[in-house]
Amino acid sequence: MAGVNRPAPVEVAFKNMRFLIAHNPTNASLQKFIQELKWNGVTTVVRVCEATYNTTSLEKEGIQVLDWPFDDGTPPPSEIVDKWLNLVKMQFCENPGCCIAVHCVAGLGRAPVLVALALMEAGMKYEEAVEFIRQKRRGAFNSKQLSYLENYRPKMCLHFRKPPKKCFIQ
Repeated sequence: MAGVNRPAPVEVAFKNMRFLIAHNPTNASLQKFIQELKWNGVTTVVRVCEATYNTTSLEKEGIQVLDWPFDDGTPPPSEIVDKWLNLVKMQFCENPGCCIAVHCVAGLGRAPVLVALALMEAGMKYEEAVEFIRQKRRGAFNSKQLSYLENYRPKMCLHFRKPPKKCFIQ
């Protein structure tokens, strides 16, 4: 993997949600990755690929790392979608202004799919979510992932009533 030119992490923000889509760091590039996470206010990293770095340094910085790997080039299994949407709901209700980082190997498939699901659950249409992410992450999504997103039916689980009853993503 040495010498591979990977796209820089990008922020995707919609309503009061902020995501950082990145490629996977290695132990050698971990300090630069941590700086990027801290600069963006990241509180949680979701790793959807095989582990390529030790999480101890991130945890020492107060950044939680969740390992939810699934196969490259595929859409996420329903269990991961449920975990992801629950995380998004909890994080943006409990920590307004935070940022969730999500990464796969190149930051072009698995990670953007999860962000697209959150955008769609918050009210964005499929086409808008794909274009919104592709404006920042050129080359995101393969045909299998696009088909999955096109056929995904949002539960609208990121639409909330205004406080004091429940938190909301606006």
